[in-house]
Amino acid sequence: QLRLVESGGGLVQTGGSLRLSCAASGFTFSYSATGWFRQAPGKEREGVACISGIGGYTNYGDSVKGRFTISRDNAKNTVYLQMNSLKPEDTGVYYCAAVGNCRQGGFAYWGQGTQVTVSS
Repeated sequence: QLRLVESGGGLVQTGGSLRLSCAASGFTFSYSATGWFRQAPGKEREGVACISGIGGYTNYGDSVKGRFTISRDNAKNTVYLQMNSLKPEDTGVYYCAAVGNCRQGGFAYWGQGTQVTVSS
């Protein structure tokens, strides 16, 4: 059974850092592009970052470019999102998603989400 589990969320002050992890099981993870998305209260879900299966391609949302870095360790079946210089507007539930395409989306599997709160 394919499963994605996010961890690493929490409360941090403006300017701080967090590293989110997305642990995958139940499928050949290294073949799958994996994306991070977030949703703030009252707002639509937005794409944050995405990485191809072997990690050669990444893309980022405009609001996080230069601050967030996505990476993966296929030996550990895990994708990471390093978030630096956090801002209150980064607050939201962060989800990872797999089995899709970084350019076209269409991710089939989603984790349960992890809450990130950035205090001002």
